Amino acid sequence: MNTPGNDPLSATDFAGMHVAAFESRRASEIGRLIEKHGGIAHVSPSMQEIPLAKNKLAVDFAHRLITGEIDIVVFLTGVGFRYLLEAIRPHLETSRYLHALEDITTIARGPKPVAAMREAGIEPSLRAAEPNTWREILTALDQQGSLANQTVAIQEYGLSNPSLVAGLEARGATVVSVPVYRWKLPDDQKPLENNLQAIANGEREVLLFTSAHQVTHVITVCQQLELEDAFKRQLPQLVVASIGPTTSEALREHNIPVDLEPDHGKMGKLVSTAAKQCHPILGRKQVASAMLSGPASDPSDPHAPWYESPFMKACRQEPCSVTPVWLMRQAGRYMQEYREVRAQTTFLELCKNPALCSEVMLTAVEKLGVDAAIIFSDILPILEPMGLELEYQAGEGPVIHNPVRDVSDVDRILELEDIDTLDFVMETVRQTRQDLPADLPLIGFSGAPFTLLSYVIEGGSSRNYLHTKQLMYQDAGAWKTLMERFQRAITRYLNAQIEAGAQCVQLFDSWAGSLSPLDYRQYVLPYVQQIISSLPASVPVINFATGNPALLPLLAETDCAVVGVDWRIGLADAWRTVGFEKAVQGNLDPTVLLSNPQEIRKHVQAVLDQADNRPGHIFNLGHGVLQQTPVENAIAVVDLVHELSQR
Repeated sequence: MNTPGNDPLSATDFAGMHVAAFESRRASEIGRLIEKHGGIAHVSPSMQEIPLAKNKLAVDFAHRLITGEIDIVVFLTGVGFRYLLEAIRPHLETSRYLHALEDITTIARGPKPVAAMREAGIEPSLRAAEPNTWREILTALDQQGSLANQTVAIQEYGLSNPSLVAGLEARGATVVSVPVYRWKLPDDQKPLENNLQAIANGEREVLLFTSAHQVTHVITVCQQLELEDAFKRQLPQLVVASIGPTTSEALREHNIPVDLEPDHGKMGKLVSTAAKQCHPILGRKQVASAMLSGPASDPSDPHAPWYESPFMKACRQEPCSVTPVWLMRQAGRYMQEYREVRAQTTFLELCKNPALCSEVMLTAVEKLGVDAAIIFSDILPILEPMGLELEYQAGEGPVIHNPVRDVSDVDRILELEDIDTLDFVMETVRQTRQDLPADLPLIGFSGAPFTLLSYVIEGGSSRNYLHTKQLMYQDAGAWKTLMERFQRAITRYLNAQIEAGAQCVQLFDSWAGSLSPLDYRQYVLPYVQQIISSLPASVPVINFATGNPALLPLLAETDCAVVGVDWRIGLADAWRTVGFEKAVQGNLDPTVLLSNPQEIRKHVQAVLDQADNRPGHIFNLGHGVLQQTPVENAIAVVDLVHELSQR
């Protein structure tokens, strides 16, 4: 539908594209903006807000506030603040209510509730930082002190926010929900139905979402019309633009990949950003679609461009002219380019943005000159569709807000039955594969079942894995149920990555080193073996665990092609331990990269000497690149491996 003669890669506006939007309050405004940027606007209101009549919960909240039973109030929307005030007005003096708010901690999610509060003559105690999601609310409250034994009231905006509630309760707070209005579909649904039918028919090129509730209503009406499958089949050929992180989360919850967000959550910025970026995004999608529409690439195909790469040859234990090298966590905080991207979004949002994931990995690959790329992701997003509430907290790392602690919690862990819930990872594989040089292999990965389950049981990181081992030792049935559930999930996950375009996969068992060989054999090994044996035999699997060299023979008992080795054992000893029929990967201590050039050269040479030019060595660190690592030292390691291993 593009205007003939336009160069899609150089266009700076919609250039005649058909743009769908679902805005209600400002429908005419967004339509004018789309047309101003050269698009054909198709705006269909998707919702209307209905204030709750006779809102007893709001009145009860106000009385509790005045009597000192509420410690903190969270205002999420400006219109919600106003509706709440109107609901209270017939039942008590608003001045008493407003004075009570001034005496406690209040937090506003964004500029709109701030403005509404100022209209009433009060100033919020706290403001959530941009991008104004529930994560920033929790961060702001954390900075004020402990929430233990505090009662927190949340002004809702149509629906409850379970992540915010869970985060508050995990910090020891009691949560009081205060609904003030609800959303419903518009009285006249016909324009929305017609727009969705046109999308399903392939008659739109750009979709603009300006609120999370629009997403819910769009999917609801699609389901009513039995169009959901047809709607989602069009997504690989469309640009999906979201106004901000909250809306993006809602889209991804419904398995709708987000292609772009503006740097500021304003309607005008959304439209202008979409107009500027939609052409290159569509161009990439068309290339990817063409690639995926053909026959799937056979990993054992000797004509594939990456088949004869040093990395793939080493996986097959074939002689190479040079030792291949890649680095775990090779795209990370030690790179300025990565830090600039991270400053724009949260870590979890970055992991759910395939375009950004590909960008940061491609930057790292080009900068370092490595022989393989690994997708940019994390081991934990697989937990969300399995029923776990995951948050990455600044300074604390990942936190599970609803951990498994006893047998009664086991059934809360869901089967990963629909791999499409993790389609953003598969899209990352597809996007990265598309963006990489054709001859550079791409590695997919997953956390191993023990490490993932330990996170789930501990609720985050741990020093002694007390809760994990207690369940493992005390309830063999529950342990077996959980490990089998993760075994099946990881198998589906890795197979999907392979199907999406990964040439190799790695299992990360970062916490397995806490186990004795006896315990690993009994409680872990059968499940790891089942995962690896359920993957295509033509795809090399790297089985990597850290912390306990005594586990290496057990890692080698699986059908993996490569055993990953950390720095706690010499490479020569490690190879003798796992057997020379396996390739090995490793094993420079990451802290060596913090030293001087002479020391780095000495240690790189020592690892290569221990490998002794034996076919099947992949040079790597014994764990990920440390944040404090100078970039030039990481580059030097790669260059030194190539220089010193020339054969």
